[in-house]
Amino acid sequence: MINEIRNHIEENKEAILKVSHDIHERPELGFEEFESSKIMCDYLESLGYEVKRGIGKFETAFKASLGSKGPKIAVLAEYDALPGIGHGCGHNVISAVAAGLAAGLGPLIKSNQLKGQVVVIGTPAEETGGGKIELLKLGVFEDVDYVMMVHPGSTNMVKRGGTALVELQVAFQGKRAHSSVPENGINALKALIQIFTGIDAMQGEFPLGININGIIKEGGQASNIIPEKASAEFIIRGLRLMDLKQVKDKIKRVIQAAEVMTGAKATYDFKLPYAERYPNPVMADKFKEIMESLGQEVVYPEPQMKLGSSDIGNVSLYKPTIHPYIKIGDNLKAHTLMFTEASKSSCADDMILTAAKALAELAVKLINDSGLRQEVNDAFKAQVPDYSDFKFEEV
Repeated sequence: MINEIRNHIEENKEAILKVSHDIHERPELGFEEFESSKIMCDYLESLGYEVKRGIGKFETAFKASLGSKGPKIAVLAEYDALPGIGHGCGHNVISAVAAGLAAGLGPLIKSNQLKGQVVVIGTPAEETGGGKIELLKLGVFEDVDYVMMVHPGSTNMVKRGGTALVELQVAFQGKRAHSSVPENGINALKALIQIFTGIDAMQGEFPLGININGIIKEGGQASNIIPEKASAEFIIRGLRLMDLKQVKDKIKRVIQAAEVMTGAKATYDFKLPYAERYPNPVMADKFKEIMESLGQEVVYPEPQMKLGSSDIGNVSLYKPTIHPYIKIGDNLKAHTLMFTEASKSSCADDMILTAAKALAELAVKLINDSGLRQEVNDAFKAQVPDYSDFKFEEV
């Protein structure tokens, strides 16, 4: 069966890589991935999958299903790009791997050799919009048993976690005046700057691992005018969602203090948070074993390595999930033009096919081996905190 799957992927090699290249050539921002979503849906339909487009409330989300009974394995596709640099996070690679798995397993499910279900879920706006979070809330993952995807990088790696993250947007409304008579105005920019200085002043009170970065988006139009409007955007990262909640409460006090000091009125909005990531250790080790059988070296993360954030973390709170990294080049830095080039390279193409084979084989093992499924489920229960009563809207 495994050789059949690998052969199916090789037979569809040109079409799978075309998915990657076509998405790469048409970079689209989050929730605007109309062409990229269509490329994926059209290809999956050509493989015989039942495709539902525009699922949930997003025109660019989709769900492609095959099989009607047995364990349900979800493989996730991302396809949003970054402004100015295109696919500098390699989401075209992620989509192509999902397409490759679908090509590999499709014939076995249709012929009833593999008694399970495969669903490819298209998840828009990973970079900024948290598409997976919204799809979770809408119940798209409710009937899924196991979730898998890969992410390109400089190393084949399993068990790398991720930090929790929440975005804050804050704006101040003041009163315009000539800068020669500042007492006649209310300086919105000064109020905004108090947020930056206040956050810096409170760093020692934040939980361990908190990292905050902000930019000013609006701060006035001329130096001889007291600005009546000013706005900023912050990304707050922490080790856990509970840590972000503590930080949020402190930052709200900083905003209130800035209002009192300056007289400007604030509006602010904390977006839905990205959760920390819990890669399932049993699934991860099995993926590592399979990749090594395909001639790949796979490592574990260094204890103190820097971690990013992704909305796959939210999925990992509810379903056994893996998010391994696959090597598409050396010494790559995500969100750079170098990474954009690497994500369409021959190295990336080779790894797309290899990772698709490995994920497909892992899916087969999960479907066929009830003992493995029990190990995975037991590890999930032991590893992941109970977030059933957690109010994400409060973070």
